[in-house]
Parts: sequence; structure tokens; C-alpha cells
Amino acid sequence: MHDSGIHSQKESSGILPFFEAVKFHGHTCPGLTMGYRAAEAAIRELATERDVDEELVALVENDACGVDAIQVVTGCTIGKGNLIYKDHGKQVYTFINRNTGDAVRISLKASFSVEEQDPALAKLRTKVMSGKATKKEADEFHRRMEGVSQAMLAAPIEKMFEVRHVKAKIPEKACIFRSVKCTKCGEMVAEPRARVQDSGFVCIPCFEEYTRGW
Repeated sequence: MHDSGIHSQKESSGILPFFEAVKFHGHTCPGLTMGYRAAEAAIRELATERDVDEELVALVENDACGVDAIQVVTGCTIGKGNLIYKDHGKQVYTFINRNTGDAVRISLKASFSVEEQDPALAKLRTKVMSGKATKKEADEFHRRMEGVSQAMLAAPIEKMFEVRHVKAKIPEKACIFRSVKCTKCGEMVAEPRARVQDSGFVCIPCFEEYTRGW
């Protein structure tokens, strides 16, 4: 699945090997590899290790494949509250070390394009995603995806990303809130997410918003 030299390099540096991200995500793809390289760079730049209890914070500006690799490599997750998602549609990631206050912003360079790594990949992707690809074309697509991912794993990080140390506001740690019962569906909802309607608490799906079309 990946080059043994790359495998040993990641393990010796204390960063989980790429196959762990693949196992979590389900397949190898350039998007996953992009997140893996960003997370790898962050851990090295911040001179830290994989998160245990919110020592690290990851702010991700997309919900693409790479975020899975970031969760695996950094240990930052939605459940722990230290993976914060911003719907900006950008291949940009900011990582913060709570213990030191250091932060690093990692953004994909405009000069880097997955299609440029393998021009045939885009055409094959269109066929595969539309369901019109033959088995031979689908196999070729996955083979080329593996090839591009391997090239990305071996590439210098500065070829792919702009890496800048920045000042960043450190988010508060995740809180545990009291739950209240929705008066409509009867399900429990965290108090900060509840809405008041007809003098009782309701959850967001049950809330009937008043609007005058503005």
C-alpha cells in the first residue's frame, strides 16, 4: 500500500504511519494524503506529539478526505472538541499547541495540483464517479490514485504547502452541558442548543422559526 522507506520514516519520527490513516478512511486517495502531510508538518513544527486530552487543537476549513487523516495523526477529534470545522471550502489547516501557545497555519499552495501530478486522473475520476467506468478503467483509476499519493508522501512539504507560524486565539476546552427534554419529540437536547417555544424547551429540528421573509 505504501513504500516501506516512507513507512519506517514516519514510525521513527513518532508520527503514525500512513496506512493507519488509510485503514481509518477506507482507501488511499490524494485528499487523504494531503491531510496526512499537513498533520505531519504540524506535529513537527509545533514540536509536539499526538494529542491525548486536548493539548492540541486543529481548525480545519473543509470537510474533505484529509480531515480523516488529521484526526488519526494529531488525535484531534470532533468528539473531544478539539477539532473545529469551518465551512470555508479551503485546503487550509491551523494547529495550536495549548501548552506553548504556538500555532501553525498550513495552506495548500496554488501552484500544487493533484491533476498536474497525473493528468489522466481527472478524466478517469469523472467516469468512475458517474458510474460509467469499465472495471479496467476503475482499476486504472485506483492504481493512479495510489501512485499520486505515493508521490505526495515523498514530496518536500514546501512543494505542497505554505507553512507559517501565526498568532491564534486558543479556543476554550470542550464543555459538558446539562440536557433538557424537548416538549415536542421528547428527546433530550444539550441546553445551549435548545430553543424556547410556547414556554417550553424544544430541540432545533422541532423548532418552528418565526420569519417575515427577511
